[in-house]
Amino acid sequence: MADPLNEDEIASRLRRLTWEREGDEIAREWRFEDFTEAVAFVNRVAEVAEEANHHPDIFIHGWNKVKLALINHSAGGLTEMDFTMAARFDQLEG
Repeated sequence: MADPLNEDEIASRLRRLTWEREGDEIAREWRFEDFTEAVAFVNRVAEVAEEANHHPDIFIHGWNKVKLALINHSAGGLTEMDFTMAARFDQLEG
């Protein structure tokens, strides 16, 4: 199991991403042209998450918005894997 990152490590990694800290998690929201594009993005996220065995909380809201949130529950905090996955999810936008 990975060790949780400390606050300085978290802040340093967040500066490299478009994600934000929300309590104990990191989160990001995307807006798509329509519902179909939002769901297609969620499906791409699901494939990457399954492959890595590290799953975000996924919220589809409105008709075109998707929010992802990451934390490593088994480690009890944010780990390097959360930031690795955030960067991988960012690559799925297109």
